[in-house]
Amino acid sequence: MRASVQCCILLFCANWVAVADDWVSVLEITAPEAIQAAASDGDFLYAVDSRRVAKYERSSGRRVAISTGDAKHLNSGFLHKGKLLCAHSNYPATPEQSEIKVLDTETMKLRTFHNFGNYGGSLVWVIRKGDHWWCNFAKYGDKNDRTFLVRFNDGWDETGRWTYPDSVIRQLGKYSLSGGLWRGNELLTTGHDRKEIYRLTLPETGTVPKYLGRQKTPFTGQGIATDSPSGGLIGISRAERKLIIAAPPTKRLP
Repeated sequence: MRASVQCCILLFCANWVAVADDWVSVLEITAPEAIQAAASDGDFLYAVDSRRVAKYERSSGRRVAISTGDAKHLNSGFLHKGKLLCAHSNYPATPEQSEIKVLDTETMKLRTFHNFGNYGGSLVWVIRKGDHWWCNFAKYGDKNDRTFLVRFNDGWDETGRWTYPDSVIRQLGKYSLSGGLWRGNELLTTGHDRKEIYRLTLPETGTVPKYLGRQKTPFTGQGIATDSPSGGLIGISRAERKLIIAAPPTKRLP
């Protein structure tokens, strides 16, 4: 198959760290499977569609493998201990059934890692921070304000639950929060199709995170992940079927 790689070079001046205040594209790779989410490790990028995960070589943009195993609606990708964890649901069927799928990135076999059953929403991301799992269960349409974030311990006991502020929900239309990850103490989230990241922090008390504002991104909503080699993020353009790596926002030096 054909794949194209496009790189952007960040320009530096004597009194600048970089020329942009928002996330800036530094690498783009064409990937027909870039529909739901993206993830990356040192040498490879992963494009996630509803039923499969494709593995791409970072240096060339060449697709080298594609997953096997049953899936209906994959939603995200998170690298953990050399495996790719993917949120999975039966969306749009009801009642909602959610589970975490795990992909062996060597064999590219997809299997179930943890089954939530009906937990009250469609699982759209799973991430790890500290000693806990963080899982987001989405609701849609006029119920999208009921989307909720859950913290679990290693035994999958729920140890905390949060809903989202109206200031974020109002920006989603009838969709929900599709992607999320921790960057320091900030929870970065994305919607369905806007080139934006919504920045949140957990409250000291209460169950509604504090909204810190939004940032522009070169990728649209859907699932995002940390790109460790670049220190940035990886996301997708669903319309263009691309994997996009973005460098973090920078500010002028005083």
